[in-house]
Amino acid sequence: MFSKACEYGIRASTYIALKSLEGTRVSLKEIADKIDSPVAFTAKILQQLSKKQIIESVKGSLGGFQISQSNIPKIKLAQIVYAIDGNNVYEGCGLGLKRCNSNEPCPVHDKFVQIRADLKDMLESTSLYDMTMGLEEGLTHLKR
Repeated sequence: MFSKACEYGIRASTYIALKSLEGTRVSLKEIADKIDSPVAFTAKILQQLSKKQIIESVKGSLGGFQISQSNIPKIKLAQIVYAIDGNNVYEGCGLGLKRCNSNEPCPVHDKFVQIRADLKDMLESTSLYDMTMGLEEGLTHLKR
């Protein structure tokens, strides 16, 4: 459903949020390791998220990546998805056809309309803070 970059972007943002709540900045290498992503690919994703002001990049020997603690509850998953994948998740055909709409539907078009609406609702209502709670309690994970 999401691109690989978007999946890593969500995982990276969640990990950065968790560490930021602990008052810690994290390095590129640590993020890549904790989300099981290639370092160079992670760097490109973090650059996109930084440009969209979802995460902050701090340069220097004490630098790294962080998110302001006051922003963590305000950042919704929809913002991260949009920063990486744009609106594709809401607009693409469920079967990947170039042309699919209510006038020329694919076999799953009508069912996908509701799935997309539910997905959009979930992404717009779930914050990075919500994502960190399961991690903090050990109920969820970012790497297996």
